[in-house]
Amino acid sequence: MDNSLLIAKFETIGLSQAKAKETIKNSNLTKTLSEVIDGATKHANSDRLAKNVGKLLYHVSTLIKPQIRHHLPLLVEYIATEKIDTEIKLKTAIDYLLSKPAADVDIQQFEANVGVGVNVTPEDIETAVEKVIARHKEELLSKRYQFNVGIILSEARNALKFADGKKLKNEVDLQLLHLLGPKTENDKIAKSKAPKPPTKTNGDDNVKVETVAEDGAKTIYDLMRNKTHFHKPGENYKTEGYVITSKTMELISQHLKATGGKVVTRFPPEPNGILHIGHAKAINVNFGYAKAFDGICYLRYDDTNPEKEEERFVKGIREMVEWLGYKPYKITHSSDYFDQLYEYAIELIKRGKAYVCHQKQEEIKGFNAPPSPYRDRSIDENLSLFEDMRKGKFAEGEATLRMKVTLEEGKQDPVAYRIKFTPHHNTGDKWCIYPTYDFTHCLCDSIENITHSLCTKEFQSRRSSYYWLCNAIDVYCPVQWEYGRLNLNYTVVSKRKIARLIEKGFVNDWDDPRLFTLTALRRRGYPPEAINNFCAQMGLTGAQVVIDPSKLEASVRDVLNLTAPRVMAVIEPLKVTITNFPAKESLKLTVPNFPAEPEKGSRDILFEKVIYIEQNDFSEDISDKDFRRLTPNQPVGLRYANYVIKVDKTIKNESGKVSELEVICLPVNEVKEKPRSFIHWVSVPLTCEVRLYERLFNYKNPEEHFDDKDAINPDSLKIRSALIEKSVENSKVFDKFQFERLGFFSVDPDSKPGSLVFNRTVSLKEGK
Repeated sequence: MDNSLLIAKFETIGLSQAKAKETIKNSNLTKTLSEVIDGATKHANSDRLAKNVGKLLYHVSTLIKPQIRHHLPLLVEYIATEKIDTEIKLKTAIDYLLSKPAADVDIQQFEANVGVGVNVTPEDIETAVEKVIARHKEELLSKRYQFNVGIILSEARNALKFADGKKLKNEVDLQLLHLLGPKTENDKIAKSKAPKPPTKTNGDDNVKVETVAEDGAKTIYDLMRNKTHFHKPGENYKTEGYVITSKTMELISQHLKATGGKVVTRFPPEPNGILHIGHAKAINVNFGYAKAFDGICYLRYDDTNPEKEEERFVKGIREMVEWLGYKPYKITHSSDYFDQLYEYAIELIKRGKAYVCHQKQEEIKGFNAPPSPYRDRSIDENLSLFEDMRKGKFAEGEATLRMKVTLEEGKQDPVAYRIKFTPHHNTGDKWCIYPTYDFTHCLCDSIENITHSLCTKEFQSRRSSYYWLCNAIDVYCPVQWEYGRLNLNYTVVSKRKIARLIEKGFVNDWDDPRLFTLTALRRRGYPPEAINNFCAQMGLTGAQVVIDPSKLEASVRDVLNLTAPRVMAVIEPLKVTITNFPAKESLKLTVPNFPAEPEKGSRDILFEKVIYIEQNDFSEDISDKDFRRLTPNQPVGLRYANYVIKVDKTIKNESGKVSELEVICLPVNEVKEKPRSFIHWVSVPLTCEVRLYERLFNYKNPEEHFDDKDAINPDSLKIRSALIEKSVENSKVFDKFQFERLGFFSVDPDSKPGSLVFNRTVSLKEGK
């Protein structure tokens, strides 16, 4: 139809000319809406449809799901005859039809569920709202406009299922105004202050809390409970693109009996490498969603490739999942189901939906490969050949089992089974044929009654084969949901590239703290809750997310600021002798582990005649007015000691560099002018090794510059011999501290009794 005619047609249902022009840009919507208008005019009393009818016809055209499109004429008839006369009734009708997509509709049940003939009057709305407000009156008078109005709306909606939403909201606003009066200045101030994030203090520096993504949250629980909108268990059929067959509702019913209606997810890593920061998001999404809804999550090893899998990776993956704070409901392997998967393959062949192919791998690669000449073999021949594959009668690469399906991206007939004469770490030499991901994943999800198959965006192209295969053999079909991967700038996570970094000596091993593998982040001192919170902040959109590492570091600071006790350490020590030390021996000082929260514990440190300060806390230059620390004519205070020191003598080494200071001290309360700053120090210290880390790569996108000569930052690791207070001498591996004024540090596994090694986790301030 000509565009001008379409525009005129769409205007008959009340669309403006601009809206009609916008609509015809969408060919699918244009086709559906045109069909809907034609159907409606058959039932209406005039050529020009009522405004409300037109509005609902447009809505049904945009809301209709493919799986219930055959019910569209029924919906159109009920809208045109004004039996469905509100948006809420239309939505209820669509939900009802989705619950019975393949069945004939019982008209009496349909009308009862949809509210045909139900007329909610203004008096009904007024009465319902009055009852709800009466239940909450005391709290409303106390909290006033800070009370969550959504509670009132929700309860009123439950009482009047088919009430018009706008009329209901207007009545709530009116009755609240009558009860509470107009908003006061205090109401407005309280509301404006509420959303602002607080400012947290990290040691001596103020660090603003990182803002979260628009769809993000501060915790995984909050993200999953309040900002993630997946289908409810058992409502798979309501999901866009879900394929429905005559067996679907029966299989879902059996599934619900097996699960009790619980959320069931799985984290399915391939045990051929170690996990990295991207996997942390996947772990949090799968385990976090199940945990937020009191469900269960499997840790399932996708071990269908016997050539790449190693037991050490199996152990390492479980260790990292548990380190992030999650306990698997059950640990399984795809290989646990090899027997069942083989039977499913037999069934697929019997239904004429799989065949044995002898084409070489290079012949079937790509998207333009011609159809296999073996595609039309008989079922009996395919069963016999597949049995020969299982018995090892073909060499590797000589035969595969392929499925008769085309993937979204156009690839035809993906491989279901291939031959590999390699023993498996779990099944030994029982099998010489192994299923592929495309065959295994959805069927293992089905076997384990997974409700939400959550995966990253690159698996979207596999969704059609996922649904096709489950339905092809009539087994329960979960719903696949995709989300964007998490990637960081200034790092690589490819196993191949990390292996090259290790080979070339740029990093020491897979857990080198300059990497972003999970073992490396743990070794560097990143708290698992900081990683989890960071994943929550990134949200769960389908967009590919590439984040600057500074945002992860901000999450780390937020957690460590509240959990890492303070100690004093000196990385570049300068010896200071107090010539008038006020005691014959050491002074014992009791100092708080968290200065802002002394109730969280304290420790004892020694203060003696010889102390050590940072070299950069002293300057011979007396002309620099911006320098606030110790100079020959500017005293400083000593943190916790309640003394001020003043330079008496500067001692230099043979090269002319200051090597020692002699100072005099005075109690703080005897000093006329308060010192411009207080510096940290140590006395009777332990010697330790400190490792200072910076970014490994100079480039934001190292994948593109991996082989460039200047890709690696030569100063990514600096090792220093430092001095630290004795209170840490019994520290354990991964214990975390804030070295006051220097940063957050963690005890490295290289530490030995009497010889501690600390990794700097992050500095106190971004960019420091």
